[in-house]
Amino acid sequence: MTEVLDERKKKILKAIIKTYLDTGEPVGSRTISKYPDLNVSSATIRNEMSDLTEMGYIVQPHTSAGRIPSDKGYRLYVDELTREKEAEIAELRDMMIKKTDRMDRILKRMAKALASDTNYAAMVTVPHYAGSSIKFIQLSRVSELQLIAVVVCEGNVIRNQIIDILEEMDDQTILKLNLLLNTNLNGVPIQDINLGMIARLKEQAGIHSQVIGSVLDAVAATIQIDEEDMRVFTSGATNFFKYPELADSSKASELISTFEEKNGLMDLVREGLSEEESTGIQVYIGSEVPIPSMKDCSVVTATYELGGGMRGTIGIIGPKRMDYENVMESLKKLKHTLDGVVNKKT
Repeated sequence: MTEVLDERKKKILKAIIKTYLDTGEPVGSRTISKYPDLNVSSATIRNEMSDLTEMGYIVQPHTSAGRIPSDKGYRLYVDELTREKEAEIAELRDMMIKKTDRMDRILKRMAKALASDTNYAAMVTVPHYAGSSIKFIQLSRVSELQLIAVVVCEGNVIRNQIIDILEEMDDQTILKLNLLLNTNLNGVPIQDINLGMIARLKEQAGIHSQVIGSVLDAVAATIQIDEEDMRVFTSGATNFFKYPELADSSKASELISTFEEKNGLMDLVREGLSEEESTGIQVYIGSEVPIPSMKDCSVVTATYELGGGMRGTIGIIGPKRMDYENVMESLKKLKHTLDGVVNKKT
């Protein structure tokens, strides 16, 4: 018959495991009594720890009063943690799907309105993660020779990475890798993960260092911008024909192709988002534009910030004789609108 732990025993077991993970030393009742959410005496905690010992969830390695988690205790802790994280991941995914659908509709309307207001071409990118902290990492088995790493970062950015392994891992090994990753990386800013930290984690993982490397690849991918992930909403390509210097058939064709097929727009996005402190207006004139087909144009961009490390780019493309004052004012208004509208609760 499986024992069912009441909530107080679960809280005490969780406190013992978390304290042991932090210190590596056997944990006594006096230490546990300091946890604010327990609010029970040391004597009560001693009785509960005695019960947990008899049930096999903790063990007493020496004659001292301190206890450490057993494999059974770790298993209950990880199963509870996994259920909590799976529920959190499901909730985050549902939220992000709703938020993404709403955001797409907003950005499409914004691009269309911007092109109409300025009589130039306009682009608005879906915001990307600009780097913050890791919330948690969960390794789970997919099949005998495959794991999945779920990485959740601040801003609720989720990355899934399938990891191929050379031989099957038991639950205990996966548990230890989860503890290793979360103990060392939870709350750590991604930009602070350096080669030294990676080397130490791989060394601690021993023969499973390849798994650690794959997980860190997934972490790094949260701050990379690539063509597959980038979505750009554009409008107003036909406005190019309103300006004689851009209306030449071959020139206009190449320009519209670049604009509508998004070819090269990635360079503009990267350029704008690479300026970590810059969320202001940037102007590229003629040869300054990092897209060859737009050498006869001017491009004015602004970076908008949604909080939680999420940033995107708004851009207006037109002739070099564009009305810069009007364009900048339009971008400032749109940037302000995006900051307000996108962050409203659904």
